[in-house]
Amino acid sequence: MDQQASLPPRLTAADYARAEAFLPWNMKKRVRNAEIRPYWIGDSDRFWYRRERVDGHEFVLVEAASGERGPAFDHAALAKSLAEATGQSVRPMRLPFDFIEPENAGIGFAALGGRWFFDAKTATCRKVRPPPASPSESASPDGVWVAFAREHNLWLRKVASGAERRLTQDGIEAYAYAKSPDSNLSAISHRLAGIALPPAVLWSPDSRHLVTHRLDERAVATLHLLQSVPSGSARPVLHIQRIAMPGEAHVPLLQHLVIEVASGRIVEALTAPQLAGQGSSIERGHVWWGDGATVYILDFARAEKSVRMLALDAAGGGVRTVIEERAETFVELRHGPGGRPNVRVIGGGAEVIWFSQKDGWGHLYLHDGRTGELKNRITEGSFLVRSVLHVDPAQREIYFTAGGRDRGIDPYWRKVYRASLDGSRLECLTPDDADHTVFQQAPVAPRDFTPDKVLPQPTGVAPSGRFFVATASRIDVPSVTSLSRADGTLVATLETADVGEALGQGWRWPEPFTVKAADGVTDLYGAIWLPSHFDPARRYPVLDLIYPGPQRTQTPKRSFAADELTQYCMPQVFAELGIVVVAIDGRGTPYRSKEFHDVAYQTQHDPGNLGDHIAGLQALAKRRPYMDLERVGITGHSGGGFASVRAMLAHPDFYKVAVASSGNHDQQGYSFVWGEKYIGPVVRRPDGTSNYDSQVNLRLAERLQGKLMLAYGDMDDNVHGALTLQLADALIKANKDFELVVLPNANHPGVSSHPYFIRRKMDFFLRHLVGAEPPGEYNLKGPGS
Repeated sequence: MDQQASLPPRLTAADYARAEAFLPWNMKKRVRNAEIRPYWIGDSDRFWYRRERVDGHEFVLVEAASGERGPAFDHAALAKSLAEATGQSVRPMRLPFDFIEPENAGIGFAALGGRWFFDAKTATCRKVRPPPASPSESASPDGVWVAFAREHNLWLRKVASGAERRLTQDGIEAYAYAKSPDSNLSAISHRLAGIALPPAVLWSPDSRHLVTHRLDERAVATLHLLQSVPSGSARPVLHIQRIAMPGEAHVPLLQHLVIEVASGRIVEALTAPQLAGQGSSIERGHVWWGDGATVYILDFARAEKSVRMLALDAAGGGVRTVIEERAETFVELRHGPGGRPNVRVIGGGAEVIWFSQKDGWGHLYLHDGRTGELKNRITEGSFLVRSVLHVDPAQREIYFTAGGRDRGIDPYWRKVYRASLDGSRLECLTPDDADHTVFQQAPVAPRDFTPDKVLPQPTGVAPSGRFFVATASRIDVPSVTSLSRADGTLVATLETADVGEALGQGWRWPEPFTVKAADGVTDLYGAIWLPSHFDPARRYPVLDLIYPGPQRTQTPKRSFAADELTQYCMPQVFAELGIVVVAIDGRGTPYRSKEFHDVAYQTQHDPGNLGDHIAGLQALAKRRPYMDLERVGITGHSGGGFASVRAMLAHPDFYKVAVASSGNHDQQGYSFVWGEKYIGPVVRRPDGTSNYDSQVNLRLAERLQGKLMLAYGDMDDNVHGALTLQLADALIKANKDFELVVLPNANHPGVSSHPYFIRRKMDFFLRHLVGAEPPGEYNLKGPGS
């Protein structure tokens, strides 16, 4: 036999370069206007958006009533004037800023290290003073004051004079005012990046008061990260954060208080302290002003089996319960991570719009705001309300997105609806079969905060409520953004995504599919990615992309949307290696019925319902003979890393290869908020075992049969790297072979997007799943390249 012929095939550098072209940050450069972000000007029905062009970008101004569009300003004149003012080269279609502040006489913007105003009449740029508040501060609505934190206390600075005043006096380490909890999933990342979060404060609309909290972390146990590769030193650096884990007695607690600005008088809420988990209640959008006299607070109990909406009297500190909701599993006021809860107070506190899943689906209800009594349902049926967009108290109408109301289409697709508050009328305003994105302002989670991106958020609905902007998208077609009137009639098509360059690069649209779950009854939805050089006559190995939730899904629903770009594009990178890549959302993930989601409760030993994944892949392979189920791999990050390892250990005959990054392989070593919500409170048995033991991957280490790669970052302040090392220790004791990749100075999101790790992951699946060799040393370029 020819020895050379028996060697496995080797991919070339050109093969890897083709795969690299589909990395999210590379595809972002090749697709334009996949979604439009509207910024309404004041209270008017005019807005602007940033339009991407082949030669750069431009700013477009829209008159919503007529749909007329045009340049927001003279781009060439601004570029010329800014170049003259700074001595730097400025190109009209590549202006060095992405955000503008339109005014009657021109626009304001920040660029080239300063803030500027472009005078439209004189066509000149002049430098202006910076804003009174930095990203780490909070300005009052009237612009008179700025609130900031210093030495564990809350301070004020008067904008006009710069005079500072200390509002609180007794703040100390671990018992500070307006602080974000260490359990916010990014505390050490912020310290390393030199990021100071803004204080957790909310100004009253009249700027006379602010509400904040005092955070007590004194008794919370410490967690340590050892930075082995600090900059400029060979001596490792120890970083400490205070993190509570499931079952621990001491958790971070916060006490809300209201401060009168003029007098400095502090009014403490006369109620027990609240839990602080992955962000404070203010950071999560669970606190808001009803008017200048009342503050509303959403108070979730530990394990989130109940929630109360509290009304706090700002003058006296008295607290009353307006509405309370309970569940045997867990209570949610919206599905999915982040976002504002689907709760609104209207009529000065006379009524409350409340989200509940008490009938098995997520719906809206109208309550009396004084007594809490139910007045009537607003929505009803076998579908899920996703997000409240706008409430019109005068017309007694509410606008929202919902999914699953139309039978026979993907229930995850959101459509825009309008309903009467008395529940008498429900209209679909976007009937086309696609997912509809309508931007809305939402709290910025601490882990998403970066000082260089602190800008006003886009809003899809006009302040008047008379118009809305929606992007209709699916994974297999270009998206279209439209401007519509409140009744859903089309005003204008603003943009259709330009995907020509992506298609020219070889982009192949992923294919959506529906299969039955392991119960043979429930419909599951997913997507499949094929190589750009796909040959239906070949047999391809299969890669299962998994994220088990329960708080979010894995399968993208839109094409090239910013918040799904990695989920959408990264599968094609691995498909280019000669793999059929599949994503399925099994039972236990969100955006369906309460019953569908509750499958996740107390079943984390079977994350994402692995039987559903196996049944789905088997059903797909029957219809697609090119799928080789003798060669199935699985991969995921975070909860997906945990699920990937569990799949290898629980189903070794089906899953043969896995790459698991930053996995929470034992929920007893992760955040108490997540673990206790989805597994329940820790129950210690007399024999020393607990109800958490069944989900610990370490306990099944001896079952490993296939090929496994583990990875983590040593500065991961979300899922601690110790959980991966503890699993590695168990595998070593079981005498199992595996690979381990440690990424110095990488935090949680930094691992999954790390070019070195992605390349190692490609190599691993190529060798052990495809049966080929990588091209040797190939250096993937990162997002900034």
